[in-house]
Amino acid sequence: MLTVLLYIVVILLAVAVVVLTFASTRPNEFSVKRTAEIKAPADTVFALINDFRQWPKWSPWEKLDPHLKRTLSGAEAGRGSVYEWEGDKKVGAGRMEILDSVPPSRVDIKLSFLKPFKAENRTVFTITPVGGASQVLWEMTGTNNLMFKIMGMFMSMDKMVGGDFERGLAAMKAEAERGLLTES
Repeated sequence: MLTVLLYIVVILLAVAVVVLTFASTRPNEFSVKRTAEIKAPADTVFALINDFRQWPKWSPWEKLDPHLKRTLSGAEAGRGSVYEWEGDKKVGAGRMEILDSVPPSRVDIKLSFLKPFKAENRTVFTITPVGGASQVLWEMTGTNNLMFKIMGMFMSMDKMVGGDFERGLAAMKAEAERGLLTES
């Protein structure tokens, strides 16, 4: 009996060493990117991104928890604007702060997740005029710590949030093209 237990422990340790060794060879950083063409001027699209009060109109995470608690602080829009949220397990808790805002072409956001896990990421929206439309690039980058490297062996960050980016860009497109942006 003791011999069988010893074999099981040795096998489990060997599997753990293999997983940890393989995980440590995974990339140290990740990047998730999605783009969309929106038939609206860059100013219109920029206003939807640069003002956190507009995010409920298009953010893919806003509707996941009907009891989501939001706190807006800092600047009304642009650099220094802060959005904090706390919700159920689907949305967790965290904080976004606009670090840089270049009208109407770029918004750079520090994204801090607090729950269900801690992580610091960077999100950048780049808006490029193309004729009468706007090309929007939504990119999130971050560091893969060991836990994320292990998770990445089974599910990539791109697969985890790429679909959310696509839904968010589709909702942003619908909102901007509808021309319903209101200044609140």
